[in-house]
Amino acid sequence: SGTRGAATASGDYGAATASGRYCVALGAGPFAVGMVTESNLLVLVERDESGAILHHFAAMCETNGVEPGIYYRLTGGKLERVS
Repeated sequence: SGTRGAATASGDYGAATASGRYCVALGAGPFAVGMVTESNLLVLVERDESGAILHHFAAMCETNGVEPGIYYRLTGGKLERVS
């Protein structure tokens, strides 16, 4: 949550949150989700059952559909809000 921090979720169902300034949230594990706030980068990886990478996504908050304070995951290569 500090300046230029990095949050990583690599385990099953992990959640990465970047809430400081100029931070990165990386959700790379199976079923991982990520959330960012203003001035932060969201990176998500979608995997198949064996762990192989199917899709990836990266965008700054408030670009490409990424809103602040919302958790997202990749489903079928598309960004999806998580409730």
